[in-house]
Amino acid sequence: MSSGPRIAIDAMGGDSGPAAMVAGAARAFRRDSTLQFLFYGDEQIVGAEVARHQNLKGAVTIVHSPESIDASEKPSQAIRRARTTSMGMAINAVKEEKADAAVSGGNTGALMAMAKLALRTMPGIDRPALAALLPTLGEQDCVMLDLGANTECDAQNLVQFAVMGAAYARTVLSISKPRVKLLNIGTEELKGTDELKEAAALLREATDYLPFRFNGFTEGDQLSRGELDVVVTDGFSGNIALKTAEGTARFVTDLLRRAFKSSLRSKAGFALSKPALNLLKHHLDPNNHNGAVFLGLNGLVVKSHGGANPKGVANAIGVACGMVRNDILRKIGDDLDDFRAHAFANEAAQ
Repeated sequence: MSSGPRIAIDAMGGDSGPAAMVAGAARAFRRDSTLQFLFYGDEQIVGAEVARHQNLKGAVTIVHSPESIDASEKPSQAIRRARTTSMGMAINAVKEEKADAAVSGGNTGALMAMAKLALRTMPGIDRPALAALLPTLGEQDCVMLDLGANTECDAQNLVQFAVMGAAYARTVLSISKPRVKLLNIGTEELKGTDELKEAAALLREATDYLPFRFNGFTEGDQLSRGELDVVVTDGFSGNIALKTAEGTARFVTDLLRRAFKSSLRSKAGFALSKPALNLLKHHLDPNNHNGAVFLGLNGLVVKSHGGANPKGVANAIGVACGMVRNDILRKIGDDLDDFRAHAFANEAAQ
């Protein structure tokens, strides 16, 4: 049997720690028995969890780490302990090419800081971005970035995010020319900040030679319509939009649950509507869309939601494996090279 992607896992990250991370790996392994895992964490605790999943036998290496990163720890403090923590050691495994990708459900700020310091940004990228899939009413999810790594962005940052997001969409959604839009307060060309207008102009030009279609601006209420494949914004607006969408999903499901419990007639209606409600629950379950990616680094790092269950962790591992197998770093690099070459040619012509 051929060896598949090697995934380094921060076993101590996430709300449930090794229990969810190891169970998630076991679930991922049932889907793909070529995977290999490097677990970083407390050897005794992680070993006990691995022993509960016999299907992982022979596919796991446990590397003891004496420390872990707390959820409330500041990134500046976490960086100082990178060499002795499960998170830092998992990232370093990617840097040293012991692993093809790293997965962690731990502190997002610490993960971003450690990954950027250890792996550095790719040529042509000023800042890495956090990207994830959002559910839509269309046949495909959509890619959204940045989701919190950069609170302020200039036009060049947004263009770089668009190039990376389109490459990611081609990889995970199998779309040859993704539809890309910038998140704005309106769809008219005159609306938005100077940075957004400048980024839009650059992306319109890039559409002629890069494998994506730039379709202008979109508003927040259109993100779930299924009319775009990649939505680009700064990390401040992106994080707010993501949290608002997650909160709205919980609001709708809680409201329906309360309504169906309000009377005997409502309870009877619930019984009849249960198949449709289960479909709604599945569609809105964040575990089915788990796995945010730090794009723009010289290595692959996936952020699993801290509260993810084993199914969610398995999906985050699946995201990591998909990027490894589809060679996304090369695709992003090729697109960035094309963008820089055309930009340089335009400057020379002027």
